[in-house]
Amino acid sequence: MAALPVLVLVWLAAVWGGPGVAGQKRKEMVLSEKVNQLMEWASKRSVIRMNGDKFRRLVKAPPRNYSVIVMFTALQPHRQCVVCKQADEEYQILANSWRYSSAFTNKIFFAMVDFDEGSDVFQMLNMNSAPTFINFPAKGKPKRGDTYELQVRGFAAEQLARWVADRTDVNIRVIRPPNYAGPLMLGLLLAVIGGLVYLRGSNLDFLYNKTGWALAALCFVLAMTSGQMWNHIRGPPYAHKNPHTGQVNYIHGSSQAQFVAETHIVLLFNGGVTLGMVLLHEAATSDMDVGKRKIMCIAGIGLVVLFFSWLLSVFRSKYHGYPYRYVCL
Repeated sequence: MAALPVLVLVWLAAVWGGPGVAGQKRKEMVLSEKVNQLMEWASKRSVIRMNGDKFRRLVKAPPRNYSVIVMFTALQPHRQCVVCKQADEEYQILANSWRYSSAFTNKIFFAMVDFDEGSDVFQMLNMNSAPTFINFPAKGKPKRGDTYELQVRGFAAEQLARWVADRTDVNIRVIRPPNYAGPLMLGLLLAVIGGLVYLRGSNLDFLYNKTGWALAALCFVLAMTSGQMWNHIRGPPYAHKNPHTGQVNYIHGSSQAQFVAETHIVLLFNGGVTLGMVLLHEAATSDMDVGKRKIMCIAGIGLVVLFFSWLLSVFRSKYHGYPYRYVCL
């Protein structure tokens, strides 16, 4: 008779606690299967390609104790998304850096949804542009900061790694594949300089040529003032093509970002203004006849006015509300 209360308690525990325990075990089994599946795919490919079914099952549906960084893109040739291809290269570098890192765990995975393979996912998320990077956290739904600001930060792997560290606390050291272009160019430059020194022998007057050094310094200044260093750090796209209208924008509409094409345009405009100033200087100081000096003066003024006006137009397009429209002489 003494054993009867114990049996009753065991029966009650089985009745009340059984479904909860069984449900928890089912969740753990489902989670384990999902993690194992992702780890298996990640071992074969750093960026896991997903369609609609895989996305809903492994990213959207609970349970999940891992974060997934998803790039929504359109890589098929008929989409003609140049930016998508450039962003994909940087994304692959980031994912490979994580996959082959000694700190690699199942805490975070990198995935990709191509529009032609998962258009239903784009519709589900009300997404109409590519490429787009979204972090799906281990708990809860993505917040505002979980969508990467591509137009502001660019898509360089280093910038993506900083964003991933901010959203997931996972620090990824970006390791790029070796690039031999720099050493080859340096070797070629040294070979050219060595050849010139050998051919000229003891005549090194060319090293004291002020015009040559002035041109080299001018090219360097034009490159730096046009924003080339910003491009190197941020890795922005060359231009932006509107997926709906097909219109290509070469000038970024924000003062906080720029395109690579924009720096080339600004470099050209600055070069035109500089050429105009050089012509004006030569017209004022040269010993040529008056007629040629007048032509040089008019050409110099025209170049300065034209290219500086275009520079002012670019400035107005980025700083909305700027009051001045033309150059005041």
